[in-house]
Amino acid sequence: MIATKEELKEWIKADYDSYGFKYPFLSKFTFSENGTMFAYVKNLRYLEYYTNKKQYPWDKIFKFWYLLKWRYWNIRHQLYISPNTVGPGLHLVHHGYRRIGSIRKIGCNCTILPMVLIGKKYPDADMSDAEIGNNVYIGAGALIMNPVKIGNNVTIGAGAVVTKDIPDNAVVAGNPAKIIKIKDVGKI
Repeated sequence: MIATKEELKEWIKADYDSYGFKYPFLSKFTFSENGTMFAYVKNLRYLEYYTNKKQYPWDKIFKFWYLLKWRYWNIRHQLYISPNTVGPGLHLVHHGYRRIGSIRKIGCNCTILPMVLIGKKYPDADMSDAEIGNNVYIGAGALIMNPVKIGNNVTIGAGAVVTKDIPDNAVVAGNPAKIIKIKDVGKI
């Protein structure tokens, strides 16, 4: 959770680095896909900061401002990412529908393509254990039906329907998702 100005700067830098801008100055003026997706993530981080920090009376104004912008961007880009859900290094690739609300935590350096839905298997599902690890790549059109635990360094293929837990370093695909292979991490 982002509670200090230093943490806010670190998280925004991690998000910025995940996009790998070749010409960062121009991306602000050319309205590139990456530029607008990063702007959404940056606004999300500011909303998280003003939600979590020690509240002074004037902070309510800033929180309200970032909440309005967040809601506008949600509608404009068909996105919904709950605040205080995703770790630093979030990379949203391309415009397109994403609904990420029914999950407790998503780890660092997660890449999410369009048409991804993270929802519940059934209405009364207990979401207290639903979690996605670090360095996870979620392909286009993937459905993650919680409660599930997805490990670190996992790749979820396009159109996969995840209904069961996935171990670390796995590559999954299909409907229902099955483990295609376990990545060899090797020794570093």
